[in-house]
Amino acid sequence: MIERLLQQRLTNAYRRKKVIVVLGPRQVGKSTLLDALSAGKQNVRNLNCDNEDERLLLQGRTSTELRQLVSPYDFFLIDEAQRVKNIGLTLKMIGDLKLQTQVIVTGSSSFDLADEINEPATGRLLNYNLFPFSLPELAAATSRLDEQRLLERRMIYGLYPEVVNEPEVARETLINLTNNYLYKDLLTFRGIRKPEIIINLVRALALQIGSEVSYNELSSLIGIDKITVENYINLLEKCFIVFRLNSFSRNVRNEIKKGKKVYFYDNGIRNAVLSNFAPLEMRSDTGALWENLMISERIKRNAYCGSYAQLFFWRTHDQKEIDLIEESDGRLTAFEFKWNNRKKTKVPKTFAEMYPNHSFNTVGRDTFWDFLS
Repeated sequence: MIERLLQQRLTNAYRRKKVIVVLGPRQVGKSTLLDALSAGKQNVRNLNCDNEDERLLLQGRTSTELRQLVSPYDFFLIDEAQRVKNIGLTLKMIGDLKLQTQVIVTGSSSFDLADEINEPATGRLLNYNLFPFSLPELAAATSRLDEQRLLERRMIYGLYPEVVNEPEVARETLINLTNNYLYKDLLTFRGIRKPEIIINLVRALALQIGSEVSYNELSSLIGIDKITVENYINLLEKCFIVFRLNSFSRNVRNEIKKGKKVYFYDNGIRNAVLSNFAPLEMRSDTGALWENLMISERIKRNAYCGSYAQLFFWRTHDQKEIDLIEESDGRLTAFEFKWNNRKKTKVPKTFAEMYPNHSFNTVGRDTFWDFLS
């Protein structure tokens, strides 16, 4: 089994005696992670809230009833917690009990579980995100050399566990995942009356990875107002389908100050949305796929190591651009992503003059491991 980098971080968090919440999209291995955390442990209770009988054990209970349910165990695991009505209040009450039991909860943020639990339970929970496999996780299970050989495949098919473990049916898996999980979850949200609109929005965003997006242009293209476009992109973020990078600016003249780019958490999902699994030599978007893969991998890396670095892109009105700016403890690190990095890339002179204390790195297919370490 491929060990998840998040597992050790969760184990280290036990001593804090708070409810641990792991959020992430469907099918990324949250239930498998729970199994790994409880392996070899005695006195464990595992509730799967897809099961109505187990869901009702948590729903509408008093503090006394929750104490009786949870306290006899060393580990109390709640899977698919988003299925429990008013789960935020339930977790708040469990947290207030200050039990010796370690409670670990998983859920899909596609039902807005993140908002529901945070509102009433702030300070009582430790929140973590689980993503599709990362390249370092796979390299630890095999070798960096093996993953280097599979890099083009990862760019096309992504890193969802089932895709990695059953490569012969990767295309079928991704199409099924997109249609039967991601879109279906999205369409459960209130206010989405026309499914084709959000599907068209996802496709439009998939065509624009690596490029700046305009809500006004998307509004005209899809036929909805600008505010609805922004609301739907917020929704896509909560479902772990896409994430946004804002433009970096210190209010220096000529910098883009309000720009946005949208990337996908997984290359395979992006390509499934477009039904395009063509090999790299037949594609015109190789550079964008490499950029998307590397930035999504950096997000995983930062999340799993507990980094609070902020990510941006940088561009000026005269089209000088840097793919990724990472700001951490007042330090700026700039990255350019080049699949074919035969020529040495130089930092734009404008950026170097504006921010003289930065560091600059080019991330190519032969140099990316340092970027992910």
